Amino acid sequence: MKFTTLKYEISDAVATITLDRPQVLNAMNRELMDDFNNVFEIAGADRAVRAVVLTGAGRGFCSGADLKSLFAEPEAGEPIIFKSYLRRVNELIIRIMRLEKPVIAAVNGPAVGAGCNIALACDIIYMGREAYLSEIFVKRGLVPDFGGLYLLTRYVGLAKAKELIFTGERVSGDEALKLGIVNRVFTAKRLLPEAMKFARQMAAGPTAAIALAKLGIHRGLDGGMDAVLEYEALAQAVIRTTGDTFEALSAFLEKREPKFQGK
Repeated sequence: MKFTTLKYEISDAVATITLDRPQVLNAMNRELMDDFNNVFEIAGADRAVRAVVLTGAGRGFCSGADLKSLFAEPEAGEPIIFKSYLRRVNELIIRIMRLEKPVIAAVNGPAVGAGCNIALACDIIYMGREAYLSEIFVKRGLVPDFGGLYLLTRYVGLAKAKELIFTGERVSGDEALKLGIVNRVFTAKRLLPEAMKFARQMAAGPTAAIALAKLGIHRGLDGGMDAVLEYEALAQAVIRTTGDTFEALSAFLEKREPKFQGK
């Protein structure tokens, strides 16, 4: 399937998704939203893909919603029409968070508004030292969407989330690292190679075990200890039936490195 607003490439079991509207710092219009949802559906269904890297073309990761494009549409003022767009927004965030493969964001430039929250929805965030995050919505008289109210609070806690959302201030790569928002910070030159290196490491791992751990971690954000313990018991029972688990246990007993196949 061909896309007009993003690039999709697969190498070494890693799918690289590159937002490709560099002239507007990869701002999100309806076409990109549709491509985004479709590409994550494809990556999720493709057994040859075992990890995903998400980045942006040019100087930006994603500068948020393309307000000029969205509000230029004749029906832009219709609440019902706009709500249908936001449903697609919600679908995208859910697809990223429920994808049964690790998603690594390589934040190469401004990640603003929607772009910030798309990054927060990813499992691992690598960030360029000169890049920045911003919940810029308040400066446009808007309320965060793309899951920002939920996600940012879980990264930084209630007080700091309110500060960042109420002010829309920029968070640099180094500051994001201190706050625990991102995993690693790199120079622009090293960012994508390091993200790909980690993605290949994930792709070489036991895919089902990583997927079940990811879903369990997310469940634990809301479900409480009892729900997580129940999930862990079920996940362990299921994972014992997979080929990768059998390989890992065999390798341990035979004192060798396991060779995972994603099965």
